[in-house]
Amino acid sequence: MISSLHSDVALINQLSHYIINSGGKRLRPMLVLLSANACRYEGDQHINLAAVIEFIHTATLLHDDVVDASQLRRGNMTANAVWGNEASVLVGDFLYSRAFEMMVRANDMRIMEIMSHTTNTIAEGEVLQLLNCHDADTTESRYMDVVSRKTARLFEAAARIGAVLGGQPEEVESALASYGLHLGICFQLIDDVLDYSASPEDTGKNVGDDLAEGKPTLPLIHALHRGTPSQARLIRRAIENGGYDNMQAVCAIIESTGGIPYTAQAAQREADMATAALDHLPESAYRDALYNLAEFSVY
Repeated sequence: MISSLHSDVALINQLSHYIINSGGKRLRPMLVLLSANACRYEGDQHINLAAVIEFIHTATLLHDDVVDASQLRRGNMTANAVWGNEASVLVGDFLYSRAFEMMVRANDMRIMEIMSHTTNTIAEGEVLQLLNCHDADTTESRYMDVVSRKTARLFEAAARIGAVLGGQPEEVESALASYGLHLGICFQLIDDVLDYSASPEDTGKNVGDDLAEGKPTLPLIHALHRGTPSQARLIRRAIENGGYDNMQAVCAIIESTGGIPYTAQAAQREADMATAALDHLPESAYRDALYNLAEFSVY
């Protein structure tokens, strides 16, 4: 990843290294490496493509932070807070284009097809999320559509690529894609839980950031439909206006209506579906690691 970031434009080097070195769990590139090894791939393109996946993810983070006017990510100042929105957007574009440049090295049209479709789907998810912002009528179905497109599709692509590299039949490729998709949904739902239940030290961002940005996530949608009329009105105003003014009251409503366990149970169902998909793979330490990764994501 570090060697592939090189550019003779100093600002690109500074900003891209800043965000790449700022941490993160690296789950998406891990999926490429584990799925390729689980499919007995013996080449080295899985390393290159794992970096591709992380570059695309990083580009989306740069763009997201600009759209959301975020100031904190992974406990650090966001790139846009340090260098400004214009630089963040343009370096995000650089990471996208560098990722596709690296993809060419794999010399596999199937992988190019997967990734071009994936990046289009992610962009659609980002636009749908923008449409849902400050919309208190956002349904659970609409929200899950955003999660599937914006977050889970890159997980799906990462796991699918491993099967393609390993020359696996359609059955195994589809199974790994299903694993990745459900793991990605699980990952996002747990992130929704943590947004209302974890400390900034644990998550690297402020509690209630999604609500402050007017994003109706699953705990909030559930509370809106399960709360009393007065509670529903308060949540509606909070979604429509954004900000932190009513955060304590909203968190109390989410707790009283069971929004956190409801979302956590939904995440567990996704994790279960992910692990079930692994039955199509032969036994190996890498399949066990994929299984453990799904288990880890809900705890």
